[in-house]
Amino acid sequence: MLVDRYDPKSIEEKWQKFWEKSNAFDTVINRQKPEYYVLEMFPYPSGNLHMGHVRNYSIGDVVARFKSMQGYNVLHPMGWDAFGMPAENAAIKHGIHPAKWTMENIDNMRKQQKELGLSYDWDREVATCKDDYYRWTQELFLLFYKRGLATRKKAAVNWCNECNTVLANEQVIDGCCWRCDSEVVKKDLEQWFFKITDYADRLLEDLKELNGWPERVRTMQENWIGRSEGLEFAFDVPSIQDKISVYTTRHDTVYGVSYVVLAPEHPLVEKLIAGKTQANEVRTFVERVKNQTELQRTASDMEKEGIFTGEYAVHPLTGQQIPIWVANYVLFEYGTGAVMGVPAHDQRDWLFATKYNLAKKLVINSPAADLDIATMQAAYEEDGIMVNSDICNGLSNEQGKKVIADKMEELSIGSKKVNYRLRDWLVSRQRYWGAPIPMVYCQDCGTVPVPSEQLPVLLPENVNFANVAVSPLAQVEDFVNCTCPTCGKPARRETDTMDTFICSSWYYMRYTDPHNDKQPFAWDKVNYWMPVDQYIGGIEHAILHLLYSRFFTKVLKDAGLVNVNEPFKNLLTQGMVIKDGAKMSKSKGNVVSPEEIIAKYGADTARLFILFAAPPERDLEWSEQGVDGSFRFINRLWRIVEHYQADLNKGQCSYNPEELTANEKKLRYKAHHTVKRVTDDITLRFNFNTAISAIMELVNALYLHKEQNETINAGLIHEVISQLIRLLAPFIPHVTEELWNGTIDSDSSVHKQNWPEYAEDALEVSEVEIVIQFNGKLKEKIVMDAQLDAKQLEEAVLALEKVRNLLAGKTIIKIISVPKKLVNIVVK
Repeated sequence: MLVDRYDPKSIEEKWQKFWEKSNAFDTVINRQKPEYYVLEMFPYPSGNLHMGHVRNYSIGDVVARFKSMQGYNVLHPMGWDAFGMPAENAAIKHGIHPAKWTMENIDNMRKQQKELGLSYDWDREVATCKDDYYRWTQELFLLFYKRGLATRKKAAVNWCNECNTVLANEQVIDGCCWRCDSEVVKKDLEQWFFKITDYADRLLEDLKELNGWPERVRTMQENWIGRSEGLEFAFDVPSIQDKISVYTTRHDTVYGVSYVVLAPEHPLVEKLIAGKTQANEVRTFVERVKNQTELQRTASDMEKEGIFTGEYAVHPLTGQQIPIWVANYVLFEYGTGAVMGVPAHDQRDWLFATKYNLAKKLVINSPAADLDIATMQAAYEEDGIMVNSDICNGLSNEQGKKVIADKMEELSIGSKKVNYRLRDWLVSRQRYWGAPIPMVYCQDCGTVPVPSEQLPVLLPENVNFANVAVSPLAQVEDFVNCTCPTCGKPARRETDTMDTFICSSWYYMRYTDPHNDKQPFAWDKVNYWMPVDQYIGGIEHAILHLLYSRFFTKVLKDAGLVNVNEPFKNLLTQGMVIKDGAKMSKSKGNVVSPEEIIAKYGADTARLFILFAAPPERDLEWSEQGVDGSFRFINRLWRIVEHYQADLNKGQCSYNPEELTANEKKLRYKAHHTVKRVTDDITLRFNFNTAISAIMELVNALYLHKEQNETINAGLIHEVISQLIRLLAPFIPHVTEELWNGTIDSDSSVHKQNWPEYAEDALEVSEVEIVIQFNGKLKEKIVMDAQLDAKQLEEAVLALEKVRNLLAGKTIIKIISVPKKLVNIVVK
C-alpha cells in the first residue's frame, strides 16, 4: 500500500539497499538476448560530483534501463580514471599520498553515484591506479613496443612549468596547458612516443563508419588529422653543399617563390650562419622566437618577424638565386620546418615580404585577368589562370599543379606526397602518479623491455614530493636501480610514467572482463560486448580521448586481441550545465552540488529536472524553479496513483475496448499515443525532454478523467497506470519502483518489466480536435469526425456558424485543410 505523501528520502534509501543486496544490475553473458553496451565516460576522482556529472550519468542510466526493459542484455559499468596530476599536486600541497587522496575521493564519488540510483554493475568497477589494472596498461605498452609503435627519441616537446611535465600536442589548448591553463613552452627532452601517425590514413578513412557520431566531432577529428596532398621538393644551397626541403599544397605557385624561410629550430640555421658577421644577431633572434608559444607564432594578428641568414638557395626550376630567411611564423614541427615564400599568393608571405622589401611575383591571375602586382594591396589566394610560369602559362592553376608535379618527378627534383597535421603521440610524463613505463636501460644491452612475467612494475609508496623540479620517481633509488632482464647486470629503470590518456584508451575493454588476471581481457568476452553501442560524454574529448581510443582499438585488432575496428558505435556529446550564464565551476562560485538537491528534493527530482530541462546535446540552464517544478510533478504523479491504488489489483486487469465510453476511449488513446511518442523520442532521437513532456500530458489526462468520470473502469485504469509507471521508470527509478511495488505487483521490480507497447487500434479515434485559423492566427478549436478528408473537412468548417460570421465582409484567398489537424483560411 502507498502512503498518502511522497517521501523521497525513505523511498530512495529503501530501493538503493534492495538493488545492492539483490545485485539487481549485475550482468553476465546471455546469448539468448541481444547485447547492448551503454557507457558514460568514466570520471577523474576529484572528490565530488557536479551537476555536469549528474547529467552525463542520468542520460546513460535512462538508456541502460530503457534497453533492459526492451529485452536487451545490457552492460552498464563504471570506474575511475584515477591517475593524474591533481592527486600529485594535492600530495605536494597538503602532504597526503596520492593513493590515499585518490581512494578516499573514489569512495565518496561512488557513494554519490549510488545515491543517484544509477544502474551500474559495480562488480565490474575498475580504477586505473590499481596494479591489477595498470599491470595490463604496461602489457599493452610492451605490445606497442614489439609492434614498432612505441619509440624513444629526443624532440622539442611541449613543457608546462606549472605541472612540471610534458604535454602531447593535443593537450595544448590555445598555447596553454589543458589541465592548469598555464603557458606552454618548448623544451628538448628524450621522450617516449606512440606512432599514431602510422594509422593516420585509417583513422581518417574509418570516420566514414561512424554514422552514429555527431558530424561536428567527425569534422574535428578530420581537421586534426589534417591530411593534405602536395609536392615535396628541395632548394639547393651550394655554399654549404646541402638542400632545403619544402612541402607545399600550392605548387601551382612555385614560379612565384621569391625567398625561402626556415623555422628558428631548423638544424640548417647554424650551418648557414657559421662564420657570418650576422651570426650572433641570428642566434639572438632564434632564441627569442623559440621561447614564444606556438599560438603566438601562428596567430593571424601576430607580427611576422624574420632575419636574413646571408645565404641563398637555388630555385630548382628557374635557377634563380633565392634569399634564405629565418622567421617566427614557420614551425619546425609542421611539414619540413621550411616553407617557400610566395608573397603574391599567400597573405602571410605578403605581409612578410612587404615588411622586409622582398620581391613579389604574380603567377596566378584572376579569371578576369585584371591583376597587376604593382597595384595589388594584398595577396591573391583564389583560383585563376597561370602567368609568368613557363610551360604552365594559360592553364588553370589546378591544371598547372599536375603539370608542375609531373615535371619535378620527371626531373627527379621533387615528388608527390601526402602529409598530415597529426603528429606522433607523446606519452612520457615526468610525474609520479601514473603507470610506470616498463623499460630499463642497460649499458651493455641498451633499451630493454621488462618481461611480461615481471609485470607489474609497481609504483613505490615512499616518494618525496619536496623537489618538484625533478620527477619524483627519479629520486627513489630502490626504484631506479634494477637488474637488466637480459644480461643480469645493473641497469636503470625508466622514471617517466605514462600519459593518463593511455589508461583511458582501453578501459571500456577491461570492463568486459575486469577480474581477468591472465590477460587484459578474454577474446570471447570482449568480442561479445564490443563495440560500445552508446557512448556518452563531453565534446571536449573529441580530439584527445576519442582519437586515442580509436587508435588503440585498431592496434589491438591488428594484434588479434579484438575483432572490432572502431570502439564506439554511437556517440552522444551532452551539453554543459550553465548557471548565471556560465559553466558551473568552483572558480566562478556558481556550483550547485548534487547533495543539496538530493537532500531537499530527492535524487529522482534531480534526475527528472536535468533530463527535462533541455535536449541532451544542448547546454542546460540551471533553474531552481525548474527543480521545484519537477518535484511538484512527482508529487502529482504520486497522488493520482495513490488515488487509484484500491482499483489496481490483478483481479481487475481486463476490459473490452469496444465497451468503453467516449471519455474512456480518449484516455486509452492518450495512454497508447504516449507510449508511441516516448518510445520514438528515446529510440530515434534521445529527446528525453519531449518524452517527459508527453508523460506529463498523460498524467494531466488522468486527472481530467478522474474529474469527468464518477465510475471507474478498473481494467483501463490498471493498464494506463501500469504503462505510466513503466514509461517513467528509466527517468525516476526510485519512485516508480515504489509505485509499482505498492500498486501493480508487490513481488516484482518495475525495472524487470517489459517496456510497454502501444496497440494500433487504440490510436484509431472517431473524433479529433481541429484547429481553425484565419491568416495563421487561432480563432477556434472544435471536435470533428476524424475520418473527414481535406475537402470534407474544409466544407464542414465553412458550414460552422461562427466561421460564417468571421467571414462576413471578407474575401477568401485560399484554404489550407490538413485532415485531423487544422484548417487555415487565408482572407483579405
